[in-house]
Amino acid sequence: MEEEKDIRLRFMKRAAQLAHYAAENGYGGPFGAVVVKDGEIIGEGFNRVTSSNDPTAHAEIEAIRSACNTLKSFQLSGCEIYSSCEPCPMCMGAIYWARPVRLYYGASRYDAAQAGFDDEFIYRELGLPDHLRKIQVIHLPSTDSADAFEYWKLLENKTKY
Repeated sequence: MEEEKDIRLRFMKRAAQLAHYAAENGYGGPFGAVVVKDGEIIGEGFNRVTSSNDPTAHAEIEAIRSACNTLKSFQLSGCEIYSSCEPCPMCMGAIYWARPVRLYYGASRYDAAQAGFDDEFIYRELGLPDHLRKIQVIHLPSTDSADAFEYWKLLENKTKY
């Protein structure tokens, strides 16, 4: 049991190293993540939001992309994700879609908030009805959009996810 904990701490240490690397080299915020399968790191990522001008370039997203590329799969079955910090709502969504078996995180979202990375407003916004959100959200019904789902339902050769 102690050996398993040591292994987990080694992967968390690597995620933290990536977080430091991102901050020290001006890539973005201090966030790092690794994806592990069968005791081996198969994907790594660190925050590249400001260096790539991409608000989705969070450490967890980068690590998921890397691991999925390694596996040649859009799912992380049998994998674990180690993140230097509790993932934001966007990253948690991506993690759920990727379907790893487990997520470990080091610092909490409250630790991140104290450093100026406060996602609490997003957590609150997602629980509000569209008309009360800070960003105007408008449902614009479209038969063309709905038709895409009808087409999908009829496809016989589709990859379900």
